[in-house]
Amino acid sequence: MELNLAEEGFKFMVLGMSTVFLFLLIMVAVLHLQSYIIMKFFPPKPAAEPSAPSGTTTSSIPDDTTRIAVITAAIQMFRRNQCN
Repeated sequence: MELNLAEEGFKFMVLGMSTVFLFLLIMVAVLHLQSYIIMKFFPPKPAAEPSAPSGTTTSSIPDDTTRIAVITAAIQMFRRNQCN
């Protein structure tokens, strides 16, 4: 009784890989079904549009020079802490 080990190994490899592939296909199908069910019974709420206060203008947004000053101060503080 002669066994061809390469042939047996190939059979086990194909069996194992097909089992894993089948499991992954089933898992993807179940996840899609779960997503469909969740979206059907719990639809996402529409995002509320942020309402701007009536007195708001663009002057409340800092200009570029203020941003540059803040970034520069942060870099200086970081460098100062790195040297100590």
